[in-house]
Amino acid sequence: MNIFYLTYIIWGLSEVIMNRLVRSGKDDKKGADNNTELYIWICIIICVTLGVLVSLKYPVPIFINVKLMLIGIIIIIIGIILRFLAVRQLGRFFTVNVTIRKDHKLIQNGFYKYIRHPSYTGSLLSFLGFGISLNNWLSLGLVFIPTLFFFILRMNVEEKVLAEQFGKQYSDYLKRTKRLIPLLY
Repeated sequence: MNIFYLTYIIWGLSEVIMNRLVRSGKDDKKGADNNTELYIWICIIICVTLGVLVSLKYPVPIFINVKLMLIGIIIIIIGIILRFLAVRQLGRFFTVNVTIRKDHKLIQNGFYKYIRHPSYTGSLLSFLGFGISLNNWLSLGLVFIPTLFFFILRMNVEEKVLAEQFGKQYSDYLKRTKRLIPLLY
């Protein structure tokens, strides 16, 4: 169980650091966020806390063999790696708040050739892995479903801003790509 908590602490710290380091700048178009960043953080704090508490109080195991909980840790790590690679691909165009940077370009290569929000795919994989690591069906639902809901709200906001900024180029991009999972959604 110690590696589980260590993995999630590393993930949480990386998100907090990223949140502080890659915010929009003074020359960027801001104000489109609609508080979705705040809602996501509130959701994460509440859902992760409830997920852990429920897993301790109401045992509804996903796996009979406790060692299989390591699958969740592996999924967390894959999610972390995917998120960092997606953020790296966006480079200076990535911010934690919804923003259009000066000289912003629509990135359509790498992961972004197939899905529009690979960093969210990575984060959601981490939450899925966390829920699986708790080895509790109720906790998995508590952690993953509300987080997915708020991420979808955030994606709606981002896609509206990008559609306004890039027009037809973005609508063509929407037709060629999926939101989170290649070929599915």
